[in-house]
Amino acid sequence: MRYGMKWVLALVAAIGMAFAASPAAAQKFLVVGGGSTTGVYYQVALNVCKLVNQNLKSKGYNCIGRPALGSVFNINAIKRGLLNFGVAQSDRNWQAYNGKADWEGKAYKGLRSVFSAHAETVMLATRADTGIRKVADLRGKRVNIGNPGSGQRGNASDVLKIYGINLNDDIKAEGLQQGEASRALVDKKIDAFFYTVGNPWGGGLEIANSTALRMVPINSAGIKKLVSGNPYYVMTAIPGGIYKGVGKDVPTYAVKATFVTSAKQDKQTVYDVVKTVFDNLGKLQASHAAFKYLKPKEMLGGLSAPLHEGALRYYKEKGLK
Repeated sequence: MRYGMKWVLALVAAIGMAFAASPAAAQKFLVVGGGSTTGVYYQVALNVCKLVNQNLKSKGYNCIGRPALGSVFNINAIKRGLLNFGVAQSDRNWQAYNGKADWEGKAYKGLRSVFSAHAETVMLATRADTGIRKVADLRGKRVNIGNPGSGQRGNASDVLKIYGINLNDDIKAEGLQQGEASRALVDKKIDAFFYTVGNPWGGGLEIANSTALRMVPINSAGIKKLVSGNPYYVMTAIPGGIYKGVGKDVPTYAVKATFVTSAKQDKQTVYDVVKTVFDNLGKLQASHAAFKYLKPKEMLGGLSAPLHEGALRYYKEKGLK
């Protein structure tokens, strides 16, 4: 199985245990797919579930945020009924809904947006001793492009293609999960990695304390053309001063992390989750530095699949739509 049997079995087991616990509770048991345990997607899943459990326990809700393999995995798991909700990149949502990239010829028209979370920068990180200062310097190097099923892998492939680098011939491409990639960079087992993540990223802070970290700019004319031609991308920068040794802003582009579900998901459930998140937004903002500046209106931006009816109901009630 493409995304790893252990991940699917873990999700099935979690759902099975909930149904075994109590029929009433099972009706409102929710599983939310995040990403790597070192990334921000996992924090979205964890903290949304924390709010749901704190505020909707009396209604029988039991929400579990689980680590997962990323955007592609989460979208496909939602389609298969293994997840109720998941976190995925805005570009991946657009591709899934429109039948592009991993979903070529098999559009998932049942995908629905719920809200956007933080912006995620496409990051190219290396050590100062590798000599890599620009994307072109990756030739001949060992580079992690992300595990299959992750949005970062698609972003890495796009960047390499735009810069004229063949990932099969010009670099030694690795498909590690991000926790493994971070350790591999510090241990000098790889020379660089791509990662699409919100800032500040805890894993990056740890790397910078263990080795001399360098961030590589991703802002060629080709990248700017890519961004201008796709509404789910924006040009941005990794702020200087966040990661030790990275004193200046590093230009790159970004996607939005979006919270998604299936059109089949119960309308009242989606409404209850959205209401809980937006009515307790201050608590979500305080739960992680990447969420600090979330604003209600901006959380309706970058949604590249249609809104779920339950979410739309809440936004209309609040005058956001």
